[in-house]
Amino acid sequence: MSDQNQQPTFNIQRVYLKDMSLEQPNSPGIFLEPEGPSIEVSIDIGSEVLAEGIYESSITVTVTAKIKDKVAFLVEGKQAGIFEVRNIPEGQLEPLLGIACPNILYPYLRSNIADMVTRAGFPPVHLSEINFEVFFQQRQEALAKQANGAVAH
Repeated sequence: MSDQNQQPTFNIQRVYLKDMSLEQPNSPGIFLEPEGPSIEVSIDIGSEVLAEGIYESSITVTVTAKIKDKVAFLVEGKQAGIFEVRNIPEGQLEPLLGIACPNILYPYLRSNIADMVTRAGFPPVHLSEINFEVFFQQRQEALAKQANGAVAH
């Protein structure tokens, strides 16, 4: 029976929209512009310990749409989830929180962003799929370079 207590555990406790904001600083005039907006997207992921074996993982996406030099809209959404993670081998927790959890949360966030943009009166923005494994690795490399740069000074 004690072997069961040591089994790796990964459970979704809850998925929720933590924050959503919309700005349309140039409405209604922006709706009269004949050309379509250029879209810029930025993404960030994060995680924190809530209790022993309980973690919150989150993804924040900011979508900025501009027509010429005017902002048509800016939408920021933060999708989060509470995950139970126990008995995971050392070295596998960070990738689990930085890759697996965002993969679970991202479809919800994509849908919420598209819905918010549509409700704002614009055609929906369909965010591209993201390879969170590559995103995580690039982030780890950037953090390592920053750490090495800080040590070199």
